[in-house]
Parts: sequence; structure tokens; C-alpha cells
Amino acid sequence: MQQDRHFTNAALLTRRHAAVARGVGQAHELFIHKARNAELWDVEGRRFIDFAGGIAVLNTGHLHAGVIAAVKAQLDLYTHTCFQVVAYEPYVEVCERLNTLAPGAFAKKSLLLTTGAEAVENAIKIARAYTKRPGVIAFTGGYHGRTNLTLGLTGKVAPYKIGFGPFPGEMYHALFPNALHGVSVEQALHSVELIFKNDIEPERVAAFIVEPVQGEGGFYVAPPEFISGLKALADRYGILLIADEVQTGAGRTGTWFACEQWPVAPDLITTAKSLAGGFPLSGVVGRADVIDAPAAGGLGGTYAGSPVACAAALAVIDAFEQENLLARSQDMGALLVSALKATAAKVPAIGDVRGLGAMVAIELFENGDVHRPDAALTKKVVAEAARRGLILLSCGTYGNVIRILVPLTASDELLHEGLAILADSFAAVG
Repeated sequence: MQQDRHFTNAALLTRRHAAVARGVGQAHELFIHKARNAELWDVEGRRFIDFAGGIAVLNTGHLHAGVIAAVKAQLDLYTHTCFQVVAYEPYVEVCERLNTLAPGAFAKKSLLLTTGAEAVENAIKIARAYTKRPGVIAFTGGYHGRTNLTLGLTGKVAPYKIGFGPFPGEMYHALFPNALHGVSVEQALHSVELIFKNDIEPERVAAFIVEPVQGEGGFYVAPPEFISGLKALADRYGILLIADEVQTGAGRTGTWFACEQWPVAPDLITTAKSLAGGFPLSGVVGRADVIDAPAAGGLGGTYAGSPVACAAALAVIDAFEQENLLARSQDMGALLVSALKATAAKVPAIGDVRGLGAMVAIELFENGDVHRPDAALTKKVVAEAARRGLILLSCGTYGNVIRILVPLTASDELLHEGLAILADSFAAVG
């Protein structure tokens, strides 16, 4: 049925509203018919350049040949046993390769799961089992998932947390450093110590969890000196440091894990999204002694580490090695930042261009005043770009950030075409 080209977006949208829960949002009123690399076509035959990448899931692009071939081969062997019942080699190999890719001069082990939120929940479980402590400190603007526990960690209310409380206890939020908005590294670290004074003693805190680059929060990069200061506090009090790399991982920032660019290695890393090129797979990788803290049977899941998704993940890792996609991420990031700064020079509303590797964003303000976030203009630009054939996503605490997560396999020609559409969209709505 979904391949019937006689469908229209409007007709499918009517069916969607009648059948799908209202709480499931949709950024663009479009329905896909087919896709290839960094392009997609809707059911009405219109072509779009994909700068969203399924929210950072398609670093290797739509229908990467190697990934599809690996999945098809796996489908002829077996699709499910539940790893905890009858194990399979691809799960083990994915863990071996993640252990090799993760930073840190210590023995490592991994656990495979299905979703990013599931990875975060299990990282917290592991941290609590290892430290025998309940408390967790996250940061303002952070996003960690949509389950009850991960919503408790998430530092952004709308739209994720509205109406869903209460959330689990012993979770606290310190300030995330943000020079653009007046929060220094010193203030952020001091806010952690204020939590120790006012909310929970450090000896009862199991872990800090931080995104190397905030995703939904607005693509703000964690400064190296902040991470160093946080690790110093962690070491002083026996607290674990968790890097939430659900969105930043799998090469998006120019290294396989963004925390490879940190001055210190985290104890645990969560990963998902682009790990398996569009197939649902997530994981936790880190210190072997920490990962092994839960008792046998304490970790897992019926679909966790699907053999089909594991086959896809191995092909994704191969593609990064064979196609030099980490270098491509760095080059793409430089191209995007340069082009967006050129646009910003002509558009006063663009108050900042930032990113790490190919994880790049622009932030919009009324007349360039950083105290007046312009969510309305952001929404107009995203809509106008879609009308012109470019898929974008917004984010940020105030909804005034446009983020770019284009597949790393996109050509420079396609990037320039998309960036020109973005510039034209600003001109059209300005």
C-alpha cells in the first residue's frame, strides 16, 4: 500500500490524524515514497534534500549499499533468537568493535540494546549498581529520552515533559555552560557544587551525565575545560562520568565518539541513532569493571541487540573505515560553517553559527539581540525551506535553532544546493 504513488500528502495526513495518537509530532506534513543517500521523494513525486537525516540516524545516508547488503544477507540466516536465550556472533563483534572505538586507557565491555533512551536507562542502572548510590546529575538543556526515567534527566520541559510527571527522584540539574547566553564554565561547575550543598551530598551521587554537544538543547558544545572540571569533581567524590552520545556518536562530530575530543575519557558512553544506519540499535560501552557491576540477568531485553541491526552496524563501521567518513565529517563541518557564516553576514537574525564536525547549527534572534530568541522566524524559515525542497529541523530550549544533520555521504554539490535553498529561504521570509 505505501508504494501506491496515487496517494497525496493531504490524504495521508487525514488518515494519520484519524489513526495516530496526537502526541506523536511531525515536523513536516510530508509522506516519503523513496529515498537515496541524502535525497528523498514524497508520495507526490517531489524531491527533497535531506538535511535532517532522520534526526542524526542516517550518517551513512539512506539505503547505503553496504548496509542494505549486510541486512539482506542476515535475513536469510535468522532474524531473532533473543541474545539471552541463544546468542549470535554479530552481537559479540559489534561489542568488540565498540570497545576498540571507545576512548580510555582501560579494559572495556559493551551492552547492546534497541533505543537511545534504553541505553541511557541502562547506563544509569549500571552506574547505580557499581557505585551503590542513587543520585544522578544532568544539565540544563540536555535531552536524554522520552521514557519516565530519561525525561527526569532531560533538562527541557516543552514539549517532552508536559503532563507526564512525577518523574523519578534523586535526579538533579546543574547549569550547562553557554557563553552565548551568559553561563560561564565557572558558573556551571559552581552550580554542581551548589547541588552538593543544597540537594544531595556528593557521596550519594552515582553519576554525571552530559552530552558532548547538546542535541535538542541547541547544539551547544561542552567546553573542554568544563569536562575537565567535571571529571575532577567526579574523581574527588567517586562519581562516574557518562557521555550521552546518542546523537553525537557514529562519526557525526568528526571522531567516532565526540568524547574522543575531550581531555579526559568518560567511564560510560551511550550510543544509538546512526550506529546501525537506520535500524534500531543502541549500546552502552565503557569501563569493564563498571559495566560488569550488575548481576547476570540484570541487563538485556527481548529485542536488544537484534541480529539484523547488528549486521547493519558492522556494515556502518566498515563504511566509515572504507570511505574515510570521519575525515569527511570534518571537511563537511568546515564547509557548512563557512557557508552559514557567509549567510549570517547578510542575515542579522543569525546570531551564532556553531558546531563540532558536521553537527552544525545556527541560532536566530530578533534583530540579532541574543536576549530575544526568534522562534517564529525559525519556524518560518524551516517551512519555507521545505516548500523549496530542503528538509530541516529546529531545536533549542526556545525553539530558535536550526540544526543540520545531513548524511556524511552527501556530495559537496548537494550541500551547496541545500545551503543555497536555506539562504533563499531567509531572503523570502525576511
